[in-house]
Amino acid sequence: MTDGIRVATADDAGTIRDIYAPYVTGAAITFATDPPDEAELAADIGEADRYPWLVYEEGDVVVGYATASSLRSRPAYDWAVELTIYVAEDAHRSGVGRGLYTALLDVLARQGYCDAYAVTTLPNPASVGLHESMGFDRVGRFPAAGYKLDDWHDVAWWHRQLRERPADPDPPAPVAAVRETSAFADALRAGEAALEG
Repeated sequence: MTDGIRVATADDAGTIRDIYAPYVTGAAITFATDPPDEAELAADIGEADRYPWLVYEEGDVVVGYATASSLRSRPAYDWAVELTIYVAEDAHRSGVGRGLYTALLDVLARQGYCDAYAVTTLPNPASVGLHESMGFDRVGRFPAAGYKLDDWHDVAWWHRQLRERPADPDPPAPVAAVRETSAFADALRAGEAALEG
């Protein structure tokens, strides 16, 4: 099996949970306090129609994942997404995050999303460095917004425009509408190229 970025399946839920769980139980990088249930995660991945779930696989082992979700529930926010990305500890600083983000941002733009936002608990130099290197601008800082692991933590918000904002935008396309296109395959290859570069 070769290394590469691919679409996540429900079968990846256990590995994705294993990647995420240490951030939940041993760090303030996420404010979650309990790792997600594997069955619920599998259902989320299996039923994903609005937002892509991507994984990076080395050999036959998933070492990172990236997805998006709604920024807010009101219809006016339909063209904006909030990003999620996590990489296994032993794959840090290997380019996996850059590769996954490159592919994810490209796919989201092709779906018709206009703006991507990300949240970083501070301090987190690796995440700050990734977002800065990927062209995100820090657009806000909420001081002492969360309490976890016996300390208060600031939260930073990041923004990157994905494409021009049309005057009368069509709703973003579902993942399935772009998944079988050559543009989708190009987005995954661009992510892999960014990882190698």
